[in-house]
Amino acid sequence: MKRIYLFAAVIGLLLPYYFFISFLLENGLDLQLMLSQLFANKMATFFVVDLLITALVFLIFSYQETQCYKMGRWWVYLLATLLVGPSFSFPLFLCIRYDKI
Repeated sequence: MKRIYLFAAVIGLLLPYYFFISFLLENGLDLQLMLSQLFANKMATFFVVDLLITALVFLIFSYQETQCYKMGRWWVYLLATLLVGPSFSFPLFLCIRYDKI
């Protein structure tokens, strides 16, 4: 399972950043355009809100689990979530936690 989690983490890092870098190459770091596209319609807003809630719940869960299993370095999952998202941080967490349980 550890290899599967690690593979999922790599995919969860590469796929989102492929689209992010594509956006940056096409538009530059235009934050106003980025936000307008993120919330362009109700469907896009649905996915953004769902992702934000998922990220928040994961951060709470991962903090509690790192304390419970004495994993340490919770800040790694915080950074992974903020810089990429739960698609990377959650499988990374599972990969590392796999050895602790």
